[in-house]
Amino acid sequence: MNIILFGPPGAGKGTQSKNLEKKLKNFQVSTGDMLRDEIKKETKIGKQIISYMNDGKFVDDEIVNQLMKNVIFDPKKKGKFIFDGYPRTIIQAKNLDIWLNESDQKIDYIFFLNVDKDTIIKRIEKRKIIEKRSDDDLNTILKRYDTYMETTKPVLDYYSNKSNFNEIDGRLKITEITNKINNILKV
Repeated sequence: MNIILFGPPGAGKGTQSKNLEKKLKNFQVSTGDMLRDEIKKETKIGKQIISYMNDGKFVDDEIVNQLMKNVIFDPKKKGKFIFDGYPRTIIQAKNLDIWLNESDQKIDYIFFLNVDKDTIIKRIEKRKIIEKRSDDDLNTILKRYDTYMETTKPVLDYYSNKSNFNEIDGRLKITEITNKINNILKV
């Protein structure tokens, strides 16, 4: 079963992805984790990523797609993906469709965690203290939120009319969101 979880930064995608990963024995594919890993390794791509993140911008589609394509064609993970924060642009969504089709896969469920800006700010401030993530600067997060809302609107439109699309109120407690997702998945 392949699942997409998307929503603005701080919506709880990572938390829900990790829950599903354990429950379903699937593989969480977090673009954020992949990008942070490239930064940690100090690769050429990692250096490019830092400049995007520090400016509160999304990392270029070409870079993200390059990293993502390798994962999708991994035969050990076929049909067991939880896409956490991917796709974020319409180009990424269309590429994902092409790669899944080429690898004889599909998306079974799409979950949009819809969260307002005030809730995001509170969560990010808390996460900044707990996780000490360098990309959790308030000004950066506000830019990322605005960019997300602007850039992801076409992705929301692209997926929202599909029968496997589910919008969930991301302001709910973690356990309530988890229960809603589990009920939809019937797990």
